[in-house]
Amino acid sequence: MTPEEACRVDVWLWRARFFKTRSLAARFIDEGRVRLSRPGGEVRLDKPSRAIRPGDGLVFALGGRLVAVRVEQLGERRGPASEAQGLYSPLQPSSPPDEESRH
Repeated sequence: MTPEEACRVDVWLWRARFFKTRSLAARFIDEGRVRLSRPGGEVRLDKPSRAIRPGDGLVFALGGRLVAVRVEQLGERRGPASEAQGLYSPLQPSSPPDEESRH
């Protein structure tokens, strides 16, 4: 796997501006608060050095809300917010069935 194909998850979370510092992102991951989903399964990340690739899904709770994103690009730097938003796309959590369909 070349550096262009993968990125450390703590670096990516910092580049995507979910955390102000890389060390905050690393601590969050060390605490087991980030899940990675790929075709074939979902795992709780245990080390900040774990590699992620475009197409991977990440789910974590941040600021009292659930964040679910798909990695679109790895990025090369921590740029402005507009650049960071291009690194991911939001995933919609599955919604509960509506009331009418249960009756």
